[in-house]
Parts: sequence; C-alpha cells; structure tokens
Amino acid sequence: MKAVVQRVSRASVSVEGAVIAEITHGVLILICAMQGDSEAQGDQLAAKISKLRIFKDEAGKMNLSLKDIGGEALVVSQFTLAGDTSRGNRPGFSSAAPPGDGQRLYEHFAAALTGLGVPVHTGQFGADMAVDLLNDGPVTILYDL
Repeated sequence: MKAVVQRVSRASVSVEGAVIAEITHGVLILICAMQGDSEAQGDQLAAKISKLRIFKDEAGKMNLSLKDIGGEALVVSQFTLAGDTSRGNRPGFSSAAPPGDGQRLYEHFAAALTGLGVPVHTGQFGADMAVDLLNDGPVTILYDL
C-alpha cells in the first residue's frame, strides 16, 4: 500500500460540490492499494499511522501521535499514487489494485484505523472528489509498504 499522510489543521472532501466528510486537527491520508496487497498491509499501515509522532508536545517537538492528541483522520482513496512515470510523460496505473480489491482494502484500512481508536472519516471510493486542506507545518510523510 502507498499512502501520503499530511498533518492538517482542517481537511474536507466534497463530491459534486457537497462536503461529505471533514475533520479538524489530525491527518489527511491519501491511500492506494497496490496489486498483491492484502489486509495485512492495511493493518500494518493503520498501526504505523496511529502511532506516528508528528504532533508537537508542550516543548514544541514532534513527539505526539494522532492518538495522543485525540486527533481525527480523513481517509481518501487515490489510485494515482500508483502512477508510474518511468516511460514517457503519461503515468501508467497498472500497478494499482483492481477496483474491487482497491475498495475492499481501502475500507479495511479505514476500519483498522478506527479499531485502533482513531476517529475516521472517509471520502467516496471511485468518485471524482475535491479535497480541501490546511497543511499544518507543513508535515507530509510518505509510506510505501
């Protein structure tokens, strides 16, 4: 699985002009299931992100996790993270999981994160979404499991 995790002051996702999910103070997670991925990768990624220490403590150091601060997660599927630009200028997405597998793994990841005590809001799998965020820091972390 591939993921981009951004520390945000706020984030929302809209479909056809209507906000379907929003959070304050937490992380926006853009996620892509890759061919061959299983629920095990989703569980591992959820565990890593729930413990990722990217929030400031009282001394101003990034020492606190999403769980420590009581933050929320907005999880948005983004198959374009699988984009391969090694040949030419048009990215190829053949390494992304097929849509059925991608949706199943996306939903599994969100459920795993919820099961770890993180309040999770989600986008709409397969929809044309508009994501609005205020990146805090900025802090952006890449995962490729």
